[in-house]
Amino acid sequence: MNTLLNHESSGLLDFEPVRARYEFDLGPGKFRIGLLALSNDLATERDFLNMGASDDIAIFVARVPNDDLCSVETLKAMEPELTKAAATLIPGSRLDAAAYSCTSGTVVMGYDTVARCIHEVRPGLPVITPITAAVSALQEFEAQRIAVLTPYIDEVNTTIANFLIDAGFELSAFTSFRLSSNEDMARLTPQSIFDGALEADRDDADALFISCTAIRAVDVVEQIEQKLGKPVVTANQALFWHSLCAVGYEESIAGFGRLMRRLPHRFQESVAA
Repeated sequence: MNTLLNHESSGLLDFEPVRARYEFDLGPGKFRIGLLALSNDLATERDFLNMGASDDIAIFVARVPNDDLCSVETLKAMEPELTKAAATLIPGSRLDAAAYSCTSGTVVMGYDTVARCIHEVRPGLPVITPITAAVSALQEFEAQRIAVLTPYIDEVNTTIANFLIDAGFELSAFTSFRLSSNEDMARLTPQSIFDGALEADRDDADALFISCTAIRAVDVVEQIEQKLGKPVVTANQALFWHSLCAVGYEESIAGFGRLMRRLPHRFQESVAA
């Protein structure tokens, strides 16, 4: 039979204080990244953990409610949920950057809106998004003319294309799997992404951009680059790279494309309107 103790009981058990000398440090993670992943995103958290296999990098995840249908309407609907999700990222503890894991959502809502929603609960924190990170990455490679591969339906593709054009890029080609379901995007095999990337590329493109954080492009980015012989930037790869730039991480990372080997790099928060 168990005996229930309370703080007023005596004679049953003494609670001993630790007498050995102890101290405090800054806690787990020299570099702390708060990841705002969509509720039905099956790729980003996994990709961040795979790419950031270091005790110095700590990833803390919150989920943003999201519809399975990826459309302009459903992407706009995420806006009121961003602040709520950001508020659950280790509140009261140190956080060095916040990464919002939705390329199309950022384009539809606008970077400034995403940053404002996060800054309501984390003022002054660097905010990284996949599309602004991708623009910075493509500029790092001095790419001017790019080919693009996405999984989206055309109403979402239009917003991505316009954003890239407004950012100063020429589009050599724009290829899409034309999927409307986030679940289907997650089920798209890495081999399919590899084959789609080869189809999407053009000889006159300086680089290939693979949009969407929901797909497993990180799994095959190295192989795509080897086959094409040019830089390949994927949404999750760029998001993680730019997050590491923001927190001051200085070690290059092999196995996930040329971009991850270009660390350290000076962080610029927003590079496009």
